[in-house]
Amino acid sequence: MFPSISLPHGIGLAVLLGAALVWAAGLGRTRWGTRPHRPEPESAVSLPVIPAQRTAAAHPMESVELTEAERQAFAGLIRTLPGH
Repeated sequence: MFPSISLPHGIGLAVLLGAALVWAAGLGRTRWGTRPHRPEPESAVSLPVIPAQRTAAAHPMESVELTEAERQAFAGLIRTLPGH
């Protein structure tokens, strides 16, 4: 230890350094996935993460007919947006 540090300060510094090392090891283990992985069950079915996009005609409630006044109001709204 350093001669200018008292024994209690040296012990506290050692404990703090040990805690920092344990924390860094735990963080590294969490971040880089060094935990043992469980094997996937053989019956697991591979599902897509994002479902396929449906077309607008897939269901009648997914499309709405706008009146001419609604179309004009929407066009006016778009014109007020920056960059248009």
